[in-house]
Amino acid sequence: MPALPGTASTTLQDSGAQRYRLAFILVTCLFFLWGFSYGLLDVLNKHFQETLDITRARSALLQAAYFGAYFVMALPAAALMERHGYKTGILLGLGLFASGALLFIPATRAGVFEYFLFALFVIASGLACLETAANPYATVLGPAETSERRLNLAQSFNGLGTFIAPFIGGKLFFGASDAGISGSHGVQLIYVATALVVIAIAVLIWRTRMPEVSGEAPAAMMPAPPVPLFSRRYFVFAVVAQFFYVAAQVGAGAFFINYAVDHVPGLSSERAAYLLAVALGCFLAGRFLTTALMGTFSAARLLSLYAVINILLCGVVIAGMGKISVAALVAEFFFMSMMFPTIFELRIKGMGAQTKRGASFIIMAIVGGAIVPWFMGRLADLAGIETAFWIPAFCFLVVALYGVYARRHPQP
Repeated sequence: MPALPGTASTTLQDSGAQRYRLAFILVTCLFFLWGFSYGLLDVLNKHFQETLDITRARSALLQAAYFGAYFVMALPAAALMERHGYKTGILLGLGLFASGALLFIPATRAGVFEYFLFALFVIASGLACLETAANPYATVLGPAETSERRLNLAQSFNGLGTFIAPFIGGKLFFGASDAGISGSHGVQLIYVATALVVIAIAVLIWRTRMPEVSGEAPAAMMPAPPVPLFSRRYFVFAVVAQFFYVAAQVGAGAFFINYAVDHVPGLSSERAAYLLAVALGCFLAGRFLTTALMGTFSAARLLSLYAVINILLCGVVIAGMGKISVAALVAEFFFMSMMFPTIFELRIKGMGAQTKRGASFIIMAIVGGAIVPWFMGRLADLAGIETAFWIPAFCFLVVALYGVYARRHPQP
């Protein structure tokens, strides 16, 4: 029986759509993994203050090691992917992630803070590869007109990982599980289990045929203009805004447990970790809700509005009004939820052949999370934890200005 007209082309289109759908699902799993890893980091911060007797400023070196790796690895990861494709970058990232997680075994046995810093640096080096690959990859696995919503959807599962991690970390790092696992043994258990999951996903991706995209969005097939990236004002502003946004997010998360314990009488570190999970649950809800709102409101408008709201919430946190200020700090996470993917996508879209290189510079801006929390910790040690939140307030001001700029210059 002869095929009906158009049947073959329809079958090919369906096959291509299925490949893109499967690739998007696998990439979304990566977002969950690095969200889970980040969710554990803020709990580790307080855990090491207690078990290794270190100051808040010194504990912020965890964030410095973690996010400093992004600065070191983003450009090499982009160069690798330009030559060998997204899949190679993803597999390298997963390999480093698993290796760093397994390094927690000797670090736990030695009980030396610097060993944990090195293990986290290796983990984050892998995550830098994953983020440099997965963020732009998610935007091109479908129609260009829905790329912002698609990236926000993938990032929502990042939020799911950060939401779950503090519950597990709080129970195993500060409390005792039913099996009697707690403290350092709990830290080792979580990271070894994470390594096994990462290895399993790496094998699955290695055996799956992933569509390779040239780095150009489907609707932007023209060659990128021969203009150096840092000659583009809109791109430079995006890098700066991402630096300050990540600084605010990481700083707020790093000292959330400290702030909650100081301002809620009788609150233990374990319970404060659960409260951090609630804040990250708000972050997750914000991702999903904002993805829906983007069908009605522009991404740039929402970005500037959310940043202004967070400046006001920082004022309540600085005021130190007990449970009210803790509630304001929880609310900040809701309004931070859409900032990273929106800043990223607003200036990656339409960059054509420069997509991977542009993505690497915006990922490098995550170094804000390595630098600024140390200053927050130092300020908290000297003048109190409330004073330290003047720094995130300033960071959100920069993000608000970027949102206004992006609205006035919607397309480069």
